[in-house]
Amino acid sequence: MSFDIATVRADFPILSRQVNNRPLVYLDSGASAQKPRQVIDAVARAYEGEYANVHRGLHFLSNLATENYERVRAIIARFLNAPHEDEVIFTSGSTEGINLVSYGWAAPRMGAGDEIVLSVLEHHANIVPWHFLRERQGVVLKWVEPEPDGSLPPEKVLAAVGPKTRLVAVTHMSNVTGTIVDVGAIARGTHVPVLADGSQAAVHMPVDLAALGVDFYCITGHKLYGPSGSGAMWIRRDRQAEMRPFLGGGDMIRTVTRDSVDYTDPPLRFEAGTPGIVNQIGLGAALEYLMDLGMDNIAAHERGLRDYARDRLRSLNWLQVQGDAPGKGAIFSMTMQGAHAHDLSTILDKRGIAVRAGSHCAMPLMEFFGITASARASFAMYNTTAEVDALVEGLTFCRDLFA
Repeated sequence: MSFDIATVRADFPILSRQVNNRPLVYLDSGASAQKPRQVIDAVARAYEGEYANVHRGLHFLSNLATENYERVRAIIARFLNAPHEDEVIFTSGSTEGINLVSYGWAAPRMGAGDEIVLSVLEHHANIVPWHFLRERQGVVLKWVEPEPDGSLPPEKVLAAVGPKTRLVAVTHMSNVTGTIVDVGAIARGTHVPVLADGSQAAVHMPVDLAALGVDFYCITGHKLYGPSGSGAMWIRRDRQAEMRPFLGGGDMIRTVTRDSVDYTDPPLRFEAGTPGIVNQIGLGAALEYLMDLGMDNIAAHERGLRDYARDRLRSLNWLQVQGDAPGKGAIFSMTMQGAHAHDLSTILDKRGIAVRAGSHCAMPLMEFFGITASARASFAMYNTTAEVDALVEGLTFCRDLFA
């Protein structure tokens, strides 16, 4: 499939609707992306004619549902170029995935004084699980600040690694500034295990786990044009072998007696209970859609949007954009003197433009920039330069309103 923006937009039914009597301009994909017809149809088909619980039945529908569900593991492995399919663990999203690593891998091997290196760019999902270890086990969190432009040089992260460092946990792409972090260089530069939060990066550019060399990598389905409640955590086999189960229940055991339990092999060892069957099937459809379009094609289209939006926003000398790292993604966090971010979002919404306002689950980064909130426009593969123009016109309207 070649990348044609008109054809791509036609695949997303919601983009044809109006909001406040204006065409919808959806610039909040960093929070959650819209869904193409291919995903909607896959979810409907799974519920309408193919649904049953997985792994536990011998009847036709259970076998069919299991086959459709389990094939998603191979799709994710192909999407991320993971070395082994059984390294893909299904989760409800990145938050569950990072908590899985925190509880299942980090907690049993870390004690008082052991260190975890984090960057100030992190989403709360890659901060709070490590605070649990700080509170409960005396683990020390070592923070690495970005440069003033929002960039995060790998050598700065590596400089924070010391003899007591047990993990480096860092985002692959900031959800606030679009900064892309060279997690491969970080992984190559240290013997310490590296967890990369791929929640944003995997949406906007090709990811090659075989080349990156990290130990843990998470994705979240609802940002990848799939259903909410879907996602995966990729964990290298040798790290899986070091882990204890995170949740207990069905599917993750071989046998259970009154006196003992025998756990099954990974990845099912870390997937207790009835999973989000249809959510994961929908994620598989989303990833196949992305691969058909080509992640390189999507990245090229979004680079064009980024460059166009950057030039247009720079022309607004009364607007402050937080972070302008070289090679960043098409995400822009903005403030305007005299107007709160919530005001900007509300006024833009009246013009049919959806942006996010607040701290974006990144309070340490807000503090670093000296603000409490920003308005964020996050672009996706279905956005156009005309929508950039609509955003600039909307921001200009806001400026005039508050002048």
